[in-house]
Amino acid sequence: MITLGLDLGTSALKLALVGDDDRVIAATSRPLSVQRPAPGHSEQDPDAWWAAACSGLDELRERAPADMAETAAIAVAGQMHGATLLGAAGQTLRPCMLWNDGRSQAECAELEAAWPALRQVTGNCAMPGFTAPKLAWVRKHEPQVFAQVAKVLLPKAWLMWKLSGQFVEEMSDASGTLWLDVAQRRWSPAALAATGLSEAQMPRLVEGSAVAAELSAECSARWGFKRPPLLAGGAGDNAAGAVAVGAVRPGDAFVSLGTSGVLWATTAGFAPNPARAVHAFCHALPGTWHQMGVLLNAASALAWWAQVCGAPEAQLVEEAQAWSASNHGTPFFAPYLAGERTPHNNAALRGGFAQLAADTPRAAMTQAVLEGVAYALRDCQAALADAGTVLAEASVLGGGARSAHWVQVLADVLNLPLYQVAESEHGGALGAARLARMAAGDGVDVARAPRRLRSFEPRASEARRHAEQHARWQLMAGHANSFT
Repeated sequence: MITLGLDLGTSALKLALVGDDDRVIAATSRPLSVQRPAPGHSEQDPDAWWAAACSGLDELRERAPADMAETAAIAVAGQMHGATLLGAAGQTLRPCMLWNDGRSQAECAELEAAWPALRQVTGNCAMPGFTAPKLAWVRKHEPQVFAQVAKVLLPKAWLMWKLSGQFVEEMSDASGTLWLDVAQRRWSPAALAATGLSEAQMPRLVEGSAVAAELSAECSARWGFKRPPLLAGGAGDNAAGAVAVGAVRPGDAFVSLGTSGVLWATTAGFAPNPARAVHAFCHALPGTWHQMGVLLNAASALAWWAQVCGAPEAQLVEEAQAWSASNHGTPFFAPYLAGERTPHNNAALRGGFAQLAADTPRAAMTQAVLEGVAYALRDCQAALADAGTVLAEASVLGGGARSAHWVQVLADVLNLPLYQVAESEHGGALGAARLARMAAGDGVDVARAPRRLRSFEPRASEARRHAEQHARWQLMAGHANSFT
Protein backbone atom coordinates (compact mmCIF):
# COMPACT_ATOMS: atom_id res chain seq x y z
CA MET A 1 0.00 0.00 0.00
CA ILE A 2 1.26 3.49 -0.88
CA THR A 3 0.34 6.43 1.32
CA LEU A 4 1.25 10.09 1.37
CA GLY A 5 2.16 12.14 4.43
CA LEU A 6 2.37 15.93 4.64
CA ASP A 7 3.90 17.72 7.63
CA LEU A 8 3.03 21.42 7.78
CA GLY A 9 5.72 22.89 10.02
CA THR A 10 6.61 26.46 10.90
CA SER A 11 9.71 26.71 8.73
CA ALA A 12 8.85 24.15 6.03
CA LEU A 13 6.22 21.87 4.58
CA LYS A 14 7.58 18.32 4.23
CA LEU A 15 6.03 15.66 2.00
CA ALA A 16 6.79 11.93 1.84
CA LEU A 17 5.41 9.26 -0.48
CA VAL A 18 5.68 6.02 1.49
CA GLY A 19 5.37 2.38 0.46
CA ASP A 20 5.35 -0.91 2.34
CA ASP A 21 7.70 -1.28 5.33
CA ASP A 22 8.01 2.52 5.61
CA ARG A 23 9.98 2.67 2.36
CA VAL A 24 10.20 6.35 1.43
CA ILE A 25 9.66 6.37 -2.33
CA ALA A 26 10.14 10.11 -2.70
CA ALA A 27 10.31 13.03 -0.33
CA THR A 28 10.62 16.78 -0.65
CA SER A 29 10.09 19.99 1.29
CA ARG A 30 9.24 23.60 0.73
CA PRO A 31 10.45 26.47 2.95
CA LEU A 32 8.01 28.73 4.77
CA SER A 33 8.61 32.12 6.35
CA VAL A 34 7.19 33.71 9.49
CA GLN A 35 6.06 37.32 9.67
CA ARG A 36 6.48 39.31 12.91
CA PRO A 37 4.58 42.57 12.35
CA ALA A 38 4.95 43.66 16.00
CA PRO A 39 6.78 42.47 19.12
CA GLY A 40 5.32 39.18 20.34
CA HIS A 41 3.41 38.62 17.08
CA SER A 42 4.06 35.58 14.86
CA GLU A 43 1.99 34.99 11.73
CA GLN A 44 1.87 33.16 8.41
CA ASP A 45 -0.23 33.57 5.28
CA PRO A 46 -2.24 30.35 4.74
CA ASP A 47 -1.98 30.83 0.99
CA ALA A 48 1.76 30.16 1.38
CA TRP A 49 0.90 26.72 2.83
CA TRP A 50 -1.24 25.90 -0.19
CA ALA A 51 1.39 27.12 -2.64
CA ALA A 52 3.97 24.95 -0.89
CA ALA A 53 1.66 21.91 -0.92
CA CYS A 54 0.86 22.29 -4.62
CA SER A 55 4.51 22.73 -5.54
CA GLY A 56 5.60 19.76 -3.42
CA LEU A 57 2.90 17.46 -4.75
CA ASP A 58 3.74 18.52 -8.31
CA GLU A 59 7.34 17.46 -7.67
CA LEU A 60 6.36 14.08 -6.20
CA ARG A 61 4.16 13.37 -9.23
CA GLU A 62 7.02 14.28 -11.56
CA ARG A 63 9.52 12.09 -9.67
CA ALA A 64 7.34 9.04 -9.03
CA PRO A 65 4.26 9.22 -11.27
CA ALA A 66 3.39 5.51 -11.19
CA ASP A 67 3.65 5.23 -7.41
CA MET A 68 1.84 8.53 -6.91
CA ALA A 69 -1.05 7.27 -9.02
CA GLU A 70 -1.51 4.25 -6.72
CA THR A 71 -1.75 6.28 -3.49
CA ALA A 72 -4.50 4.86 -1.31
CA ALA A 73 -4.66 7.45 1.46
CA ILE A 74 -3.24 10.78 2.58
CA ALA A 75 -2.84 12.36 6.00
CA VAL A 76 -1.64 15.77 7.12
CA ALA A 77 0.34 16.51 10.27
CA GLY A 78 0.88 20.07 11.31
CA GLN A 79 2.00 22.80 13.65
CA MET A 80 -0.54 23.16 16.43
CA HIS A 81 -2.55 26.02 17.96
CA GLY A 82 -2.60 28.37 14.96
CA ALA A 83 -5.79 30.40 14.49
CA THR A 84 -6.87 30.40 10.83
CA LEU A 85 -10.11 32.36 10.51
CA LEU A 86 -12.50 31.95 7.60
CA GLY A 87 -15.52 34.02 6.61
CA ALA A 88 -18.81 32.66 5.30
CA ALA A 89 -17.51 32.53 1.73
CA GLY A 90 -14.33 30.67 2.76
CA GLN A 91 -12.17 33.78 2.60
CA THR A 92 -9.22 34.10 4.98
CA LEU A 93 -10.01 36.99 7.33
CA ARG A 94 -6.49 37.69 8.60
CA PRO A 95 -3.05 36.01 8.67
CA CYS A 96 -2.86 32.90 10.84
CA MET A 97 -1.68 33.62 14.39
CA LEU A 98 0.91 30.90 15.11
CA TRP A 99 1.71 28.70 18.09
CA ASN A 100 4.53 31.00 19.20
CA ASP A 101 2.46 34.19 19.02
CA GLY A 102 2.56 35.69 22.51
CA ARG A 103 0.22 38.69 22.28
CA SER A 104 -2.71 37.16 24.23
CA GLN A 105 -1.21 36.91 27.74
CA ALA A 106 -3.88 39.21 29.21
CA GLU A 107 -6.66 37.26 27.54
CA CYS A 108 -5.38 34.05 29.16
CA ALA A 109 -5.95 35.49 32.63
CA GLU A 110 -9.36 36.79 31.58
CA LEU A 111 -10.39 33.37 30.23
CA GLU A 112 -9.41 31.56 33.40
CA ALA A 113 -11.28 34.13 35.51
CA ALA A 114 -14.38 33.99 33.31
CA TRP A 115 -14.51 30.20 33.21
CA PRO A 116 -13.06 28.64 36.39
CA ALA A 117 -13.54 25.09 35.05
CA LEU A 118 -11.10 25.68 32.18
CA ARG A 119 -8.22 23.68 33.65
CA GLN A 120 -10.44 20.84 34.82
CA VAL A 121 -12.15 20.34 31.44
CA THR A 122 -9.28 21.08 29.05
CA GLY A 123 -6.54 19.66 31.30
CA ASN A 124 -4.31 22.64 30.60
CA CYS A 125 -3.74 26.15 31.83
CA ALA A 126 -4.44 29.01 29.45
CA MET A 127 -1.32 29.93 27.47
CA PRO A 128 -0.90 32.59 24.77
CA GLY A 129 0.16 29.93 22.30
CA PHE A 130 -3.18 28.10 22.49
CA THR A 131 -5.97 28.96 20.07
CA ALA A 132 -8.75 30.14 22.39
CA PRO A 133 -6.80 33.11 23.83
CA LYS A 134 -5.96 34.18 20.28
CA LEU A 135 -9.67 34.38 19.46
CA ALA A 136 -10.27 36.30 22.66
CA TRP A 137 -7.59 38.75 21.50
CA VAL A 138 -9.22 39.09 18.06
CA ARG A 139 -12.61 39.60 19.72
CA LYS A 140 -11.20 42.47 21.78
CA HIS A 141 -8.76 44.09 19.34
CA GLU A 142 -10.22 43.23 15.90
CA PRO A 143 -13.99 43.09 16.51
CA GLN A 144 -14.75 43.64 12.82
CA VAL A 145 -12.81 40.46 12.02
CA PHE A 146 -14.32 38.47 14.88
CA ALA A 147 -17.84 39.34 13.74
CA GLN A 148 -17.16 37.67 10.37
CA VAL A 149 -15.74 34.38 11.70
CA ALA A 150 -17.64 31.42 10.23
CA LYS A 151 -14.98 28.74 10.86
CA VAL A 152 -11.88 28.52 13.02
CA LEU A 153 -9.36 26.03 11.65
CA LEU A 154 -5.97 24.90 12.84
CA PRO A 155 -3.29 25.04 10.13
CA LYS A 156 -3.48 21.42 9.06
CA ALA A 157 -7.30 21.46 9.10
CA TRP A 158 -7.16 24.43 6.73
CA LEU A 159 -4.87 22.46 4.43
CA MET A 160 -7.21 19.45 4.62
CA TRP A 161 -10.09 21.73 3.69
CA LYS A 162 -8.19 22.88 0.61
CA LEU A 163 -7.57 19.23 -0.32
CA SER A 164 -11.08 17.92 0.31
CA GLY A 165 -13.57 20.76 0.73
CA GLN A 166 -14.43 19.36 4.19
CA PHE A 167 -14.01 21.00 7.60
CA VAL A 168 -12.49 18.26 9.75
CA GLU A 169 -10.17 18.16 12.76
CA GLU A 170 -8.78 15.35 14.89
CA MET A 171 -8.28 14.93 18.61
CA SER A 172 -4.56 15.56 19.14
CA ASP A 173 -4.57 18.92 17.37
CA ALA A 174 -7.97 19.92 18.80
CA SER A 175 -6.55 19.35 22.30
CA GLY A 176 -4.34 22.39 21.86
CA THR A 177 -7.20 24.82 21.31
CA LEU A 178 -8.56 24.99 24.90
CA TRP A 179 -11.97 24.24 23.40
CA LEU A 180 -11.80 20.45 23.70
CA ASP A 181 -13.07 18.37 26.61
CA VAL A 182 -9.89 16.29 26.48
CA ALA A 183 -11.10 13.43 28.70
CA GLN A 184 -14.34 13.06 26.71
CA ARG A 185 -12.73 13.79 23.29
CA ARG A 186 -15.39 16.27 22.17
CA TRP A 187 -15.86 20.00 21.82
CA SER A 188 -16.85 21.71 25.08
CA PRO A 189 -19.78 24.12 24.62
CA ALA A 190 -18.75 25.96 27.80
CA ALA A 191 -15.19 26.40 26.55
CA LEU A 192 -16.40 27.78 23.23
CA ALA A 193 -18.89 30.10 24.92
CA ALA A 194 -16.05 31.57 27.01
CA THR A 195 -14.64 33.05 23.80
CA GLY A 196 -17.97 33.93 22.23
CA LEU A 197 -18.00 30.99 19.80
CA SER A 198 -20.20 27.97 19.14
CA GLU A 199 -19.71 24.43 17.90
CA ALA A 200 -21.10 25.50 14.51
CA GLN A 201 -17.88 27.47 13.99
CA MET A 202 -15.72 24.41 14.65
CA PRO A 203 -14.81 21.58 12.26
CA ARG A 204 -16.27 18.14 13.00
CA LEU A 205 -14.04 15.84 15.02
CA VAL A 206 -12.57 12.46 14.06
CA GLU A 207 -9.76 10.29 15.39
CA GLY A 208 -6.40 10.72 13.70
CA SER A 209 -6.36 7.20 12.29
CA ALA A 210 -9.96 7.38 11.01
CA VAL A 211 -11.24 8.31 7.56
CA ALA A 212 -12.01 12.03 7.61
CA ALA A 213 -12.79 12.80 3.97
CA GLU A 214 -11.81 12.02 0.39
CA LEU A 215 -9.48 14.02 -1.82
CA SER A 216 -11.49 16.30 -4.09
CA ALA A 217 -11.99 15.34 -7.72
CA GLU A 218 -10.09 18.45 -8.81
CA CYS A 219 -7.06 17.58 -6.70
CA SER A 220 -7.18 13.94 -7.74
CA ALA A 221 -7.07 14.91 -11.39
CA ARG A 222 -4.29 17.45 -10.91
CA TRP A 223 -1.93 14.97 -9.25
CA GLY A 224 -2.79 11.94 -11.32
CA PHE A 225 -4.35 9.63 -8.73
CA LYS A 226 -6.18 6.65 -10.25
CA ARG A 227 -8.93 7.06 -7.68
CA PRO A 228 -9.42 9.76 -5.04
CA PRO A 229 -7.34 8.80 -2.00
CA LEU A 230 -8.89 8.75 1.46
CA LEU A 231 -7.91 11.54 3.83
CA ALA A 232 -7.18 10.41 7.39
CA GLY A 233 -7.71 12.66 10.40
CA GLY A 234 -3.95 13.15 10.72
CA ALA A 235 -2.26 14.57 13.80
CA GLY A 236 -0.70 17.53 15.48
CA ASP A 237 3.01 17.65 14.75
CA ASN A 238 4.17 15.99 17.96
CA ALA A 239 1.51 13.29 17.88
CA ALA A 240 2.58 12.53 14.31
CA GLY A 241 6.17 12.32 15.50
CA ALA A 242 5.05 9.89 18.19
CA VAL A 243 3.40 7.66 15.57
CA ALA A 244 6.59 7.86 13.49
CA VAL A 245 8.75 6.55 16.37
CA GLY A 246 6.20 4.07 17.67
CA ALA A 247 5.39 6.04 20.84
CA VAL A 248 1.83 4.76 20.90
CA ARG A 249 1.72 2.73 24.12
CA PRO A 250 1.76 3.93 27.73
CA GLY A 251 5.30 4.66 28.85
CA ASP A 252 6.67 5.32 25.37
CA ALA A 253 8.61 8.58 25.17
CA PHE A 254 10.60 10.85 22.92
CA VAL A 255 12.45 14.15 22.94
CA SER A 256 12.03 16.55 20.04
CA LEU A 257 14.75 19.09 19.25
CA GLY A 258 12.93 20.96 16.53
CA THR A 259 12.14 24.67 16.33
CA SER A 260 10.46 24.10 19.68
CA GLY A 261 11.44 21.45 22.19
CA VAL A 262 9.22 18.67 23.50
CA LEU A 263 9.47 15.97 26.11
CA TRP A 264 6.66 13.51 25.28
CA ALA A 265 5.17 10.62 27.26
CA THR A 266 2.29 8.45 26.03
CA THR A 267 -0.32 7.72 28.71
CA ALA A 268 -3.22 5.27 29.01
CA GLY A 269 -5.52 7.95 30.38
CA PHE A 270 -6.03 11.65 30.77
CA ALA A 271 -3.33 12.80 33.23
CA PRO A 272 -3.20 16.61 33.54
CA ASN A 273 -0.83 18.76 35.59
CA PRO A 274 -1.80 22.33 34.59
CA ALA A 275 -0.17 23.85 37.66
CA ARG A 276 3.25 23.04 36.16
CA ALA A 277 2.19 23.95 32.60
CA VAL A 278 2.31 20.32 31.47
CA HIS A 279 0.26 19.72 28.32
CA ALA A 280 -2.26 16.88 28.68
CA PHE A 281 -3.66 16.10 25.23
CA CYS A 282 -5.38 13.35 23.30
CA HIS A 283 -3.10 11.18 21.17
CA ALA A 284 -3.92 10.78 17.47
CA LEU A 285 -5.02 7.20 18.20
CA PRO A 286 -8.33 6.29 19.85
CA GLY A 287 -8.40 5.75 23.60
CA THR A 288 -4.88 7.12 24.10
CA TRP A 289 -3.57 10.35 25.60
CA HIS A 290 -0.19 11.92 26.25
CA GLN A 291 1.66 14.45 28.34
CA MET A 292 4.18 16.98 27.04
CA GLY A 293 6.59 19.44 28.49
CA VAL A 294 7.07 22.10 25.82
CA LEU A 295 9.78 24.69 25.16
CA LEU A 296 9.15 27.51 22.72
CA ASN A 297 12.81 27.52 21.67
CA ALA A 298 15.07 24.51 21.17
CA ALA A 299 16.92 24.12 17.86
CA SER A 300 15.73 27.66 17.09
CA ALA A 301 17.98 28.90 19.90
CA LEU A 302 21.01 27.41 18.17
CA ALA A 303 19.81 28.83 14.83
CA TRP A 304 19.55 32.28 16.44
CA TRP A 305 23.07 31.98 17.87
CA ALA A 306 24.43 30.87 14.48
CA GLN A 307 22.85 33.93 12.88
CA VAL A 308 24.39 36.20 15.51
CA CYS A 309 27.80 34.58 14.98
CA GLY A 310 27.54 34.49 11.21
CA ALA A 311 28.70 30.87 11.24
CA PRO A 312 27.09 27.53 10.30
CA GLU A 313 25.42 25.65 13.16
CA ALA A 314 27.50 22.52 12.49
CA GLN A 315 30.74 24.49 12.80
CA LEU A 316 29.63 26.04 16.08
CA VAL A 317 28.66 22.66 17.55
CA GLU A 318 31.99 21.18 16.46
CA GLU A 319 33.81 24.03 18.22
CA ALA A 320 31.70 23.51 21.36
CA GLN A 321 32.42 19.79 21.40
CA ALA A 322 36.18 20.36 21.14
CA TRP A 323 36.08 23.05 23.83
CA SER A 324 33.91 21.06 26.27
CA ALA A 325 36.20 18.03 26.06
CA SER A 326 38.82 19.83 28.11
CA ASN A 327 36.95 22.67 29.82
CA HIS A 328 34.20 23.09 32.37
CA GLY A 329 32.77 26.22 33.86
CA THR A 330 30.53 26.92 30.88
CA PRO A 331 28.49 30.13 31.17
CA PHE A 332 24.72 29.89 31.47
CA PHE A 333 22.14 30.49 28.77
CA ALA A 334 18.38 30.80 29.20
CA PRO A 335 16.68 29.80 25.91
CA TYR A 336 13.59 31.96 26.45
CA LEU A 337 13.83 33.94 23.21
CA ALA A 338 10.04 34.04 22.80
CA GLY A 339 8.77 33.37 26.33
CA GLU A 340 8.28 29.90 27.74
CA ARG A 341 5.60 27.29 28.36
CA THR A 342 6.65 24.44 30.67
CA PRO A 343 6.96 25.06 33.56
CA HIS A 344 6.72 28.88 33.59
CA ASN A 345 3.80 29.74 31.27
CA ASN A 346 5.25 33.21 30.81
CA ALA A 347 5.17 34.84 27.38
CA ALA A 348 7.20 37.78 28.71
CA LEU A 349 10.15 35.67 29.87
CA ARG A 350 13.26 36.41 27.85
CA GLY A 351 16.58 34.66 27.29
CA GLY A 352 20.14 35.67 27.81
CA PHE A 353 23.65 34.68 28.82
CA ALA A 354 25.05 34.88 32.34
CA GLN A 355 28.40 34.19 34.00
CA LEU A 356 30.37 35.61 31.05
CA ALA A 357 33.99 36.63 31.52
CA ALA A 358 36.33 38.73 29.44
CA ASP A 359 38.01 35.61 28.13
CA THR A 360 34.86 33.56 27.45
CA PRO A 361 35.27 32.09 23.95
CA ARG A 362 32.56 31.63 21.37
CA ALA A 363 32.77 27.86 21.78
CA ALA A 364 31.87 28.15 25.47
CA MET A 365 28.85 30.28 24.62
CA THR A 366 27.70 27.74 22.03
CA GLN A 367 28.05 25.00 24.65
CA ALA A 368 25.96 27.14 26.99
CA VAL A 369 23.19 27.32 24.36
CA LEU A 370 23.15 23.52 24.01
CA GLU A 371 23.16 23.05 27.77
CA GLY A 372 20.55 25.76 28.32
CA VAL A 373 18.05 23.95 26.10
CA ALA A 374 18.89 20.69 27.88
CA TYR A 375 18.38 22.29 31.31
CA ALA A 376 15.00 23.67 30.20
CA LEU A 377 14.04 20.14 29.12
CA ARG A 378 15.14 18.91 32.56
CA ASP A 379 12.58 21.35 33.99
CA CYS A 380 10.00 19.65 31.74
CA GLN A 381 11.14 16.25 33.02
CA ALA A 382 10.50 17.37 36.62
CA ALA A 383 7.07 18.74 35.68
CA LEU A 384 6.10 15.39 34.11
CA ALA A 385 7.35 13.58 37.20
CA ASP A 386 5.04 15.77 39.30
CA ALA A 387 2.18 14.43 37.18
CA GLY A 388 3.27 10.85 37.91
CA THR A 389 5.28 10.17 34.75
CA VAL A 390 8.87 8.99 35.16
CA LEU A 391 10.63 8.16 31.90
CA ALA A 392 12.96 5.18 31.47
CA GLU A 393 14.31 5.98 27.97
CA ALA A 394 13.43 8.04 24.92
CA SER A 395 14.01 8.42 21.19
CA VAL A 396 15.25 11.77 19.85
CA LEU A 397 13.66 13.60 16.91
CA GLY A 398 14.06 16.91 15.11
CA GLY A 399 16.90 18.75 13.45
CA GLY A 400 18.89 18.97 16.67
CA ALA A 401 18.85 15.18 16.94
CA ARG A 402 21.39 14.99 14.11
CA SER A 403 24.06 16.32 16.49
CA ALA A 404 25.61 13.45 18.44
CA HIS A 405 27.27 15.95 20.77
CA TRP A 406 23.97 17.67 21.63
CA VAL A 407 22.18 14.35 22.17
CA GLN A 408 24.95 13.20 24.53
CA VAL A 409 24.65 16.46 26.49
CA LEU A 410 20.92 15.87 26.70
CA ALA A 411 21.35 12.27 27.88
CA ASP A 412 23.72 13.48 30.61
CA VAL A 413 21.46 16.33 31.73
CA LEU A 414 18.30 14.21 31.79
CA ASN A 415 20.22 11.20 33.14
CA LEU A 416 18.27 9.16 30.61
CA PRO A 417 19.25 6.76 27.80
CA LEU A 418 18.48 8.36 24.42
CA TYR A 419 18.38 6.92 20.91
CA GLN A 420 18.85 8.33 17.45
CA VAL A 421 16.46 6.44 15.16
CA ALA A 422 16.13 5.71 11.46
CA GLU A 423 13.92 7.91 9.28
CA SER A 424 13.80 10.62 11.94
CA GLU A 425 14.40 13.24 9.26
CA HIS A 426 10.92 12.45 7.85
CA GLY A 427 9.33 12.68 11.32
CA GLY A 428 5.81 14.02 11.09
CA ALA A 429 5.44 13.22 7.39
CA LEU A 430 6.19 9.55 8.10
CA GLY A 431 3.81 9.56 11.07
CA ALA A 432 1.11 11.07 8.86
CA ALA A 433 1.71 8.42 6.18
CA ARG A 434 1.31 5.74 8.86
CA LEU A 435 -1.99 7.27 10.02
CA ALA A 436 -3.15 7.27 6.40
CA ARG A 437 -2.31 3.58 6.24
CA MET A 438 -4.41 2.91 9.33
CA ALA A 439 -7.34 4.81 7.82
CA ALA A 440 -7.02 2.68 4.69
CA GLY A 441 -7.41 -0.51 6.74
CA ASP A 442 -4.16 -1.43 8.48
CA GLY A 443 -3.94 -1.72 12.26
CA VAL A 444 -1.99 0.21 14.86
CA ASP A 445 0.91 -2.24 14.48
CA VAL A 446 2.15 -0.15 11.55
CA ALA A 447 3.27 2.37 14.19
CA ARG A 448 6.22 0.24 15.21
CA ALA A 449 9.41 1.56 16.72
CA PRO A 450 12.03 2.41 14.09
CA ARG A 451 15.51 0.92 14.01
CA ARG A 452 17.87 2.45 16.53
CA LEU A 453 20.93 3.93 14.89
CA ARG A 454 22.89 4.97 17.95
CA SER A 455 22.48 4.84 21.72
CA PHE A 456 23.56 7.53 24.18
CA GLU A 457 23.91 6.40 27.78
CA PRO A 458 24.20 9.06 30.48
CA ARG A 459 27.72 9.33 31.85
CA ALA A 460 27.59 9.17 35.64
CA SER A 461 30.16 11.88 36.33
CA GLU A 462 28.59 14.26 33.80
CA ALA A 463 25.10 13.53 35.12
CA ARG A 464 26.21 14.51 38.64
CA ARG A 465 27.91 17.66 37.39
CA HIS A 466 24.88 18.73 35.38
CA ALA A 467 22.57 18.09 38.33
CA GLU A 468 24.59 20.63 40.32
CA GLN A 469 24.82 23.04 37.40
CA HIS A 470 21.10 22.79 36.71
CA ALA A 471 20.29 23.88 40.26
CA ARG A 472 22.45 26.99 39.77
CA TRP A 473 21.00 27.58 36.29
CA GLN A 474 17.44 27.52 37.70
CA LEU A 475 18.25 30.29 40.14
CA MET A 476 19.73 32.46 37.41
CA ALA A 477 17.68 31.64 34.34
CA GLY A 478 14.45 30.07 35.44
CA HIS A 479 12.82 30.32 38.81
CA ALA A 480 14.15 33.79 39.58
CA ASN A 481 12.90 35.04 36.17
CA SER A 482 16.23 36.77 35.80
CA PHE A 483 15.68 37.52 32.13
CA THR A 484 12.09 38.85 32.21
